Amino acid sequence: MSWAGVAGRLRLPLGFVSGALYLLTVRPAPPRLAFGAFVAFLGLLLRAWAAGHIAKNQKLATAGPYAYTRNPLYLGSFFIALGFAIAWSWWALPLVAAAFLAVYLPVMQREAATLSTIFPEEYPLYAASVPVFFPRLSPWRRATSEPEPFRFELYLRHGEWKAALGYTLAVLWLVFRAQWGG
Repeated sequence: MSWAGVAGRLRLPLGFVSGALYLLTVRPAPPRLAFGAFVAFLGLLLRAWAAGHIAKNQKLATAGPYAYTRNPLYLGSFFIALGFAIAWSWWALPLVAAAFLAVYLPVMQREAATLSTIFPEEYPLYAASVPVFFPRLSPWRRATSEPEPFRFELYLRHGEWKAALGYTLAVLWLVFRAQWGG
């Protein structure tokens, strides 16, 4: 199995294990917690926006945040991880960035190959026009496409409400740890 396959299988279990260890050990200073929670919240919003625009493997998502970056869900996850790393310590930022690159870069490459197979007519132009991770400044629009609105039912179907719940519980726990030492 390739590293992309291993990374794809490990990303969720590693996330849960590292998240649990983080929550058990971190005791953030209130200013870092406030700033980190804000950065993570921006990531949560980006993930929510992206989830309302993607019908996985049924239609190529090019609207909403997908007009700026091909991987807004992963970019949102990066901001969430970055925010929680900020709440922990500034030295955790390079660690989070390295772990993210090691796990998500191969996953994004594998998913790009899959999408080019599923959407052989559309994906090459999209991939040539929209960056893989860091967003464009202006949205990309296909000449033949109508803008597609956010669909709340997609947000619910993809379970992003669980990320919002997890974020809320984690921040409440961190506030408790910061104030009373947990």
